Amino acid sequence: MNDPSDPRKNDKLTRRDFIRSSATAGLGIALAGSSLADQTAGQKPGGAELKSADEVRIGIIGTGEQGRVLLESCLRIPGIRIAALCDIWEYSRQYASGYLRKYGQNPVAYEDYRDMLAKAPGLDAAIVATPDWMHAEHANACLEAGLHVYCEKEMSNSLEKARSMVDTARRTKKLLQIGHQRRSNPRYVHAIDRLMREKRLLGRVNLAYAQWNRSKADMLGWPKKYVMGQAVLLKYGYDSMVEFRNWRWYRKFGGGPIVDLGSHQIDLFSWVFGVNPASVVASGGVDYYKNREWFDNAMAIFEFETKEGAARAFYQVQTTTAHGGFYETFMGDDGSLVISEVPQRGNWALREAHAPEWDSLVKDGLLLTEAAPIQKLETRNIFLDVRVTAETGRWPLPVELAKPAHQPHLENFFSAVRNGTPLSCPAGIAYESAVAVLKVNEAVKNRSLIRFRPEQFKA
Repeated sequence: MNDPSDPRKNDKLTRRDFIRSSATAGLGIALAGSSLADQTAGQKPGGAELKSADEVRIGIIGTGEQGRVLLESCLRIPGIRIAALCDIWEYSRQYASGYLRKYGQNPVAYEDYRDMLAKAPGLDAAIVATPDWMHAEHANACLEAGLHVYCEKEMSNSLEKARSMVDTARRTKKLLQIGHQRRSNPRYVHAIDRLMREKRLLGRVNLAYAQWNRSKADMLGWPKKYVMGQAVLLKYGYDSMVEFRNWRWYRKFGGGPIVDLGSHQIDLFSWVFGVNPASVVASGGVDYYKNREWFDNAMAIFEFETKEGAARAFYQVQTTTAHGGFYETFMGDDGSLVISEVPQRGNWALREAHAPEWDSLVKDGLLLTEAAPIQKLETRNIFLDVRVTAETGRWPLPVELAKPAHQPHLENFFSAVRNGTPLSCPAGIAYESAVAVLKVNEAVKNRSLIRFRPEQFKA
């Protein structure tokens, strides 16, 4: 007897029905528990393996800079049809439409997302790449319309709004992937899950450091031909083109650099340590750009209480210097590991002299052969009596990513839509990250230590 709720047994289901039902059975399980242990246990939102659909039809809400990055990655993934796009700015709509036409895709363009959801036929999923303050409204509307959603990070600049996204995904039983793309990057998965956690390459990891430094930059402008009228700006919540183009610097619309940049890397701390932070203290300010509302720099120290004891992580974001760029370092008593989305800035492990040998890991293909140190220096300072020696050689990671950084995360999302593959970053995990990140701004503002309670991370 055919069970109409089981797409594997109902041969009368359409492709659209199949995709919309493929994630229903287990999504509630995957999102119900918000602890890291529960959410990384590999729950399958679609239950057993399901037959893939031929094509996934998507709509993109927000075709500005980040939306175009995701759009380009989607074009590299077979079977993805961009059927609709939406942006309140004519310039972005025209740019994205023209770009897609070059690759044989002819989406219908809309100004208002409500028109897209009401009129675009046969959508299976949506990508939300609008400013942070609109993520919840757009994602929730798409979920309510029966679409699976890939939403850019940060979930929201408001924890209340972020929580509403988790609630809507649970209630509608639709997939909600948040764009912390490092969680799908095979290099990061190899480094964190295989080397640090499974093989304990670094021994006990109790220190982490990460940074994202950028050069100073002026406010964004716009072509005079494409100035939005005041009525349109006000309709969508902006007082001026300056606000619209530079929303990241306004408290109403975003969370400042600690959210824009820090979200990606602070998210890694909990992944590595296996727990959410116990506290955070931070410092920062509007020290350079006097015409901006958000802090142009921030430095934060997180404390963690891991199974092996106390751990700490330091994070900084600077917007007036590019010194060091962006990378993450994890330090243990047997070694350390430096990694970055750009391999030239971090893609190697460093072994402590007393640590167990790593040659067996090279033999198993988990590390590459030790590279010679850049320099080997030994000297004696007659005043300080300090011996200075270079670090040991680097052991490169063997995993490469010959794709744009966001593509694996989108591939994971579409695989979840088609086949029930577990999401790399479901809404529950992303909410935990949002709590840790957004509280940094509060710590900077109040010049205080913030202690977290475990229930704060539960949406």
